[in-house]
Amino acid sequence: MSEHLRLKVHAAIQKLDYHPNHVARSLKTSRTRTLGIIVPDLTISFFPQIIRGAETAARERGYSLIAVNSTDDPERQQELLSLLRSQRVEGILLIAAAAPTPPMQMSRVIESGIPIVCVDRIPDKVPVDSVSVDDLSASEMGVGHLISMGYRRIAIITGPLSLKNERYRLMGYKKCLERCGVAPDKSLIWHGNLRIDDVAEMCRQKLCRTDLRPDAMFCTNGPTALGALQALRDHGLATPTDIGFVTFDELANHDVFSPAITTIIQPAYEIGFQASGILLRRILEGRNRDGIMTVRLPAALKVRESSLRVPAQTATIGKV
Repeated sequence: MSEHLRLKVHAAIQKLDYHPNHVARSLKTSRTRTLGIIVPDLTISFFPQIIRGAETAARERGYSLIAVNSTDDPERQQELLSLLRSQRVEGILLIAAAAPTPPMQMSRVIESGIPIVCVDRIPDKVPVDSVSVDDLSASEMGVGHLISMGYRRIAIITGPLSLKNERYRLMGYKKCLERCGVAPDKSLIWHGNLRIDDVAEMCRQKLCRTDLRPDAMFCTNGPTALGALQALRDHGLATPTDIGFVTFDELANHDVFSPAITTIIQPAYEIGFQASGILLRRILEGRNRDGIMTVRLPAALKVRESSLRVPAQTATIGKV
């Protein structure tokens, strides 16, 4: 059209506050240029960072992103998968609920022609594209740091082992202890969940036995770390004076903690960005191209005060 006509059309759009009906348009084009992302808990700061990365990648390709919260409930997750399908999203990013995801739940969506990329939490027995951190090596890195500081009775506080990433973090803990010549102690493996109050109560009970207390704690996620820190406070224990402390995931408002918390930092933004990129590639180039894509990104250890010991206390061991 001519420039004069284009300007008249835009003036009319502004005057009438016209918005195109993308759902109606999608019936003709089969394109909504919309993606969906299901997260288990928007209050955990790790997940909004993933959303930001995913949204940036989507926006660069002219797509929008709808974020919905499953409250870590597999039934709610099923409802949201159905909702996103009814909204005609072109692809779905899924951070699975903590309870095991039935393979059929995802298979039905994939068979309908909507590609899925799993993010952070990777379901068992479902051949699907995925992006997460390298949980095994990241866990080894955190535990290895504690050992290098001279700690030997290292308790691990896990989330639900129904999650594959939690199982790999536990595996990394055991592998690092064995490699460094530290005998694993089953009494120091504390199985928790993702509810802060539950973890705090469990840790309070474990810490009652002063003769069996660990000299360090390794938490596999943010909620277990917050629960463990509450328990330490309630027992009048401090880090690192009484117990060394390392956690997965940067805690919300981490800069207010004193001493500052040593943390394994996951590249949450990059995880979301790459996952969205893979999803868009499936949409634009074909779902079956290149086989299953599996991306495992490295984490980084940010050493702060909570895990440090004075030199006189630090044992000498080989490289970890």
